[in-house]
Amino acid sequence: MVVGPVIIVAGPTASGKSRLGLELAKQFRGSVVNADSLQVYRELKILTNRPSKYVERIVPHHLYGVVSASKRCSVGWWRRKAQLEIEQIASLDCVPIFVGGTGLYINAFINGIACIPNIPIAIRTEGRQLYQRLGGKEFRARLAKDDAETANRLYDADKQRLIRAWEVFRFTGRRISQWQADGGDESIRYPCFVIKIMPRRDDLYEKCNVRFADMMARGALDEVVALGLLGLDPSLPAMKALGVSELLSYLEGGLTLEAACQRACQATRNYAKRQYTWFRNQLKSDIEIVDPVESYEEVVTAVTQFLLTSSQQPTSVARL
Repeated sequence: MVVGPVIIVAGPTASGKSRLGLELAKQFRGSVVNADSLQVYRELKILTNRPSKYVERIVPHHLYGVVSASKRCSVGWWRRKAQLEIEQIASLDCVPIFVGGTGLYINAFINGIACIPNIPIAIRTEGRQLYQRLGGKEFRARLAKDDAETANRLYDADKQRLIRAWEVFRFTGRRISQWQADGGDESIRYPCFVIKIMPRRDDLYEKCNVRFADMMARGALDEVVALGLLGLDPSLPAMKALGVSELLSYLEGGLTLEAACQRACQATRNYAKRQYTWFRNQLKSDIEIVDPVESYEEVVTAVTQFLLTSSQQPTSVARL
């Protein structure tokens, strides 16, 4: 099966990914596909900085706001949906342009995902409760007894991945790295051109602060009020979006609005720092830039060459 080329724009939050993706879509007759794990949730438009209706009218956007906040979206679900979107986009003779900062999604798209058995709900609940009781530092130390490789490359605060590694070993008796080493599922290997945005850290952190202030001005607090009224499980991914817990604490009387905003900005900067580290160490790119605006012409030249070359070298179904 012949597949067309895919462009991937990746980088930490507030790095300018969405703007660059939009400009490339206009330049190359592209359609933007979401590669952010929280922008899939319908109720989180402002706090996840989803594209506006105006932007969505300029070029087609896919997989944004398509799932209820009451659901848990997995990387496997996203990847299957992304492949369907690519087929649709390719049928219109357009270029899929993936934009996002979720390294797990981007890595799964490029390299496939390990065929790990479904973990029973009881074990997943046990893992979350254990993390809650022990805290990140002690939980990671306990994981290290069974899976030192994974524990050593994760932070204490990387709750989702720590629990995932724990539950995989708990259920299967094998380290998650062993499952990943077995190879991924049967998938199409797409020719990908990866653009990695790595801004100067001080600039990035300042943009994080400015962006949260802008979100507040656009109605982030009202969005959290509406989310809180749904009475959702606090462990759901949507409830862990940056700013949600801090603004809920304000609404419940636990924090002043100023303190809640300060904590949300700090959480955003911490998240951007973790993303920055992951992208620097884990994602191979075809071009790495600091500023999407300053480097735009360089990016356009490189993408043009990639599209010309890949159109002459179709790829086929392969085991990843």
